[in-house]
Amino acid sequence: MSWRENRGVFGKLTAKKVGNAIRVFSSYHYSRLTKSNRHKGMPLSLNFEPTTSCNLRCPECPSGLRSFTRPTGMLEQKAFQRTIDELQSTLIYLTFYFQGEPYLNPAFLDMVKYAAKKNIYTFTSTNAHYLDEENAKRTVESGLDKLIISIDGTTQEVYEQYRVGGKLDKVIEGTKNILKWKRELKSKTPYVVFQFLVVRPNEHQVKDAEKMAVELGVDEIKFKTAQVYDFENGNSLIPENEKYSRYKKGADGKFSLKNKLLNQCWRMWSGCVITWDGIVVPCCFDKDAQHKLGDVKLSSFKEVWGGALYDKFRSSILRSRKEIDICQNCSEGTEVWSE
Repeated sequence: MSWRENRGVFGKLTAKKVGNAIRVFSSYHYSRLTKSNRHKGMPLSLNFEPTTSCNLRCPECPSGLRSFTRPTGMLEQKAFQRTIDELQSTLIYLTFYFQGEPYLNPAFLDMVKYAAKKNIYTFTSTNAHYLDEENAKRTVESGLDKLIISIDGTTQEVYEQYRVGGKLDKVIEGTKNILKWKRELKSKTPYVVFQFLVVRPNEHQVKDAEKMAVELGVDEIKFKTAQVYDFENGNSLIPENEKYSRYKKGADGKFSLKNKLLNQCWRMWSGCVITWDGIVVPCCFDKDAQHKLGDVKLSSFKEVWGGALYDKFRSSILRSRKEIDICQNCSEGTEVWSE
């Protein structure tokens, strides 16, 4: 995080949130060192999925490929508010994203506003195709703290090779609209980040993307490695420059994950993901919600967070993470950010 992002997060802290963070942090490190599952406190961060729907057809994305084995739908405001009300005193960071395009949910910005009023740091990621004048203004007025805009190419020809069905000029227009309304409303938020997913078709445009970010006036640009499902024998999306890949090529020509997959995972102690229909899953790598740890429609979040299914999953992380399918493509420790 940049110092401006950190300042925004720190501004949301209270004594109760700090105390909870200490309990979570200490129990995680106790578990990591002893290989014995112990968990205290409530999550510091949470991902809520506004929708699984998306207007684009990106390869390697379940939303884009329409390849979900779970239902598609929209997060309902009442279910969202009930969970936020339960966690508001301890929750620090809230991400409105898992799969899909958040702005397709008509209630999305109302939910952002609700969380922002609860003194929670809010963040989302978008392909920016719906950031017209009205939505850009409403986004700034909602109190959203951070906005990631996917900008995976600096020319239409390159951009559309990954963002299939997308229009680069819409992304640039949407970015300009957000920055305009920040100025008009004299708002410091949202902190606007260009995110460049580096794949082989666009890796030659990394410098051009940095230049574009400066020219448009966004706050930061970040370069993200791409997840590829079938990577062992190579893939046309894996960059030639290994710096921008989460995979490495061995002497036998086979590719493997750079991440060493240690038997520990901070995310399992500090946060989780809630799908649009209330299913609690361990993290954002469980795209199809195969590891269901609970349902906030049927029980309180606290019951799920401290329940037997969660305890069993955390213990399995400490025992052998390599045996867990969703961990086998994890990018923790392999990302490349801009300076």
